Amino acid sequence: MKVFCGRANPTTGSVEWLEEDEHYDYHQEIARSSYADMLHDKDRNIKYYQGIRAAVNRVKDRGQKALVLDIGTGTGLLSMMAVTAGADYCYAIEVFKPMADAAVKIVEKNGFSDKIKIINKHSTEVTMGPDGDMPCRANILITELFDTELIGEGALPSYEHAHRHLVQENCEAVPHRATVYAQLVESRRMWSWNKLFPIPVHTSCGEQVIIPPLELERCPGAPSVYDIQLNQVSSADFTVLSDVLPMFSVDFSKQVSSSAACHSRQFEPVASGRAQVVLSWWDIEMDPEGKIKCSMAPFWAHSDPEELQWRDHWMQCVYFLPQEEPVVQGSSIYLVAHHDDYCVWYSLQRTSPEKDRRVYPARPVCDCQAHLLWNRPRFGEINDQDRTDQYIQGLRTVLKPDSVCLCVSDGSLLSLLAHHLGAEQVFTVESSAASYRLMKKCPGSQHSQADLTDWFHDGISSLGHRLVLISFLKETTRTTSLLLSPADTSIFKANHLEDKINIIEKRPELLTSADLEGKKISLLLGEPFFTTSLLPWHNLYFWYVRTAVDQHLGPGAVVMPQTASLHAVVVEFRDLWRIRSPCGDCEGFDVHIMDDMIKRALDFRESKEAEPHPLWEYPCRCLSEPQQILTFDFRQPVPPHLIHAEGSIELRRPGRSHGAVLWMEYHLTPDNTVNTGLLKSVEDKGDCCWNPHCKQAVYFFTMADPRAPLGGPQTVSYTVDFHPHTGDITMDFSLSDTLDDGQ
Repeated sequence: MKVFCGRANPTTGSVEWLEEDEHYDYHQEIARSSYADMLHDKDRNIKYYQGIRAAVNRVKDRGQKALVLDIGTGTGLLSMMAVTAGADYCYAIEVFKPMADAAVKIVEKNGFSDKIKIINKHSTEVTMGPDGDMPCRANILITELFDTELIGEGALPSYEHAHRHLVQENCEAVPHRATVYAQLVESRRMWSWNKLFPIPVHTSCGEQVIIPPLELERCPGAPSVYDIQLNQVSSADFTVLSDVLPMFSVDFSKQVSSSAACHSRQFEPVASGRAQVVLSWWDIEMDPEGKIKCSMAPFWAHSDPEELQWRDHWMQCVYFLPQEEPVVQGSSIYLVAHHDDYCVWYSLQRTSPEKDRRVYPARPVCDCQAHLLWNRPRFGEINDQDRTDQYIQGLRTVLKPDSVCLCVSDGSLLSLLAHHLGAEQVFTVESSAASYRLMKKCPGSQHSQADLTDWFHDGISSLGHRLVLISFLKETTRTTSLLLSPADTSIFKANHLEDKINIIEKRPELLTSADLEGKKISLLLGEPFFTTSLLPWHNLYFWYVRTAVDQHLGPGAVVMPQTASLHAVVVEFRDLWRIRSPCGDCEGFDVHIMDDMIKRALDFRESKEAEPHPLWEYPCRCLSEPQQILTFDFRQPVPPHLIHAEGSIELRRPGRSHGAVLWMEYHLTPDNTVNTGLLKSVEDKGDCCWNPHCKQAVYFFTMADPRAPLGGPQTVSYTVDFHPHTGDITMDFSLSDTLDDGQ
């Protein structure tokens, strides 16, 4: 059976649906999964093991057989822990078939096949009875159904069904309880991920300010959480306005409800300020007494900061309030946590929610278009005044009084900058419906299916493969309404530019002379940024646009950026290596089969590519100096021939070579470069400072144990090829002079 997979085409800047082998998604899911990260989470493993032992003992002390239901078993690890702890039998449910098949082999290899039954179904499809999947209800419920938001993977509906149909009343549950915590803060940095700030532009006629539309100011934002490694956010980037507040708890040993609910906590602000952001995390207690606890708290709220466990499968949450609100130290206020079956969101209220019916029962939904077009790093990028000033400086260098400009980037403000800096005429191409509506006022109407398709295509760039479709479909079912009201005021109208900048809703390659009013373009502009870009070099779509509009460029036309370059550096990660490292043995159980499964998936075509990561969240050390690998000249059309580079990177510092990090630099002019990767020169110790608005590409070298002794390769050889017909960059890095352990 074939499946259709959405993939960004770097030559067209659009998402195309390609037919792939039926095992495509399996390999992608396994290769990009967090299974290895979870297996390396020793704190999680130990706490689960302790909780399982205690639960089995409590059942045995009552003179009962210990019958375990393990939902979302994965490798079967928790079921094997249960049998080792004395459970009589385990029913282990795993819906993902490749994982279920691996669990069968792992359970058999560890000698537990007579005590553990792997059921390859969703838990809601499990049958009960003599001829069913389970002959009777279980009295111990073990699960690991949680994501960073706790309930985002459907934990509540799964628990609700399990209690109704699969487990005994008042069963033992591991974990026993989860508690969600929140802390109110003021943070200009984090608020810049959600709102458009006024942008000053210094011109020859004085200072102009690009202001956001009122609808964007009032918009409650996107209906989703921002999961983040909160430990990497500097304490200087936010002001604490409240103590840590326990917002709500879920007792997993009793009937759980997935119905929408809200939970309020009255508190007195510890400082006066503007409430903007809610930081949130959770902990799970493995036993009824709360003695065995696994916490996701960041360092300043952790009971023992020295024992912090790094995790990528469970991080922390950033939620944005619908609007910023002033709070006064010592003046009581209510923080309200709302949730439905999959999502959590927050609001502030001045009076008790029981007395005030204004409780925001529905999830907030973006009605300004900006949160559908710009993801949170993109908001931060646009709000970065230093970055804006670089473009202003570049424009001042190339603009002339008679310049006719064409701007090509998705939802970019470059056209406004060009106008304010004196361009005679400015055209901007907005090929997506969402970006066109954001920039230009549209008549009021409900969103069509085509609009939603554009929304999906914009969103697919954040993940880049067919699994996005699952998230998109889940998101549409979680959202109370997708009939969004279009903005009454566009960015152009808010800035009185709707008659001064010509916006063209068309793909760049379809531009005609009539679209440009018969004029030739003297300045072609791009950031470049496109919503379909996943990896840094996908924004080379700008080069294809430059090639497509070549006929519309006048003699001596200037292109900005003029050139781009691909750079690489070899790094040692502090923690990120865990997501690609084999586990081998986990708490005394052999899981080599899982390691082999991941390795086979990583050898499957696209899984061998570099993958995007926001490295400001993942500390690492540079073992080499940054090295330029390829260059691209936008002043000329895309060449018909392959662009090839090969060479070696010398390692200058001792360490474990985990991989190569790659990024793009865009040279607006010979003296002005926008960097999407390393922002500062590498220091003596090799500490890195990464662009916080961009994802860099990481090419992991090997699955060998990154904890091996220091030493290893002295050089890293590479070959990198740019394929102009597909827009792809393929690469291979190989380690030389390695030690026997592969490091």
